[in-house]
Amino acid sequence: MNVLFVCNGNICRSPIAEALLKKKFKENNIEGLIESAGFSPTTINEPPDPRAIQAAKSYNIELAGTSRIFEKRDFDRFDKIYCMDTRNIREVKYLARNTADRSKIDYLMNVIEPGSNKIVPDPIHSGTLDFDDIIDILDKITDAITQNNKSA
Repeated sequence: MNVLFVCNGNICRSPIAEALLKKKFKENNIEGLIESAGFSPTTINEPPDPRAIQAAKSYNIELAGTSRIFEKRDFDRFDKIYCMDTRNIREVKYLARNTADRSKIDYLMNVIEPGSNKIVPDPIHSGTLDFDDIIDILDKITDAITQNNKSA
């Protein structure tokens, strides 16, 4: 399964989710393209936030790469497009070309709390402790995605 994680700047939540799921898919021999993207033009080609990198290291996760903008062609490349919050959902849905595109979009929290439409809080304006909390949430969610794909 090909999965895209979307957040605002693609420098905190979505790259952490990407790194976690890549690691778990590799450990479980699950095939899939895993990437992340955002919508903020101010962070294009920026590396992940240093606090995200620091927090990820404590979980043996390496954040690499640079941020990129979500594009319409992502609908053609990914089976599932998971959004971190309501703003991201609106922006992705706005670019959806048809019902097939819209069917790929969901709140990431719905993986572990179906139908809740809860957001994954953005730690960008807080301290490292909040990054640890976000990694814990994303770890649980990526575990569930991995388990769902082991049986697929």
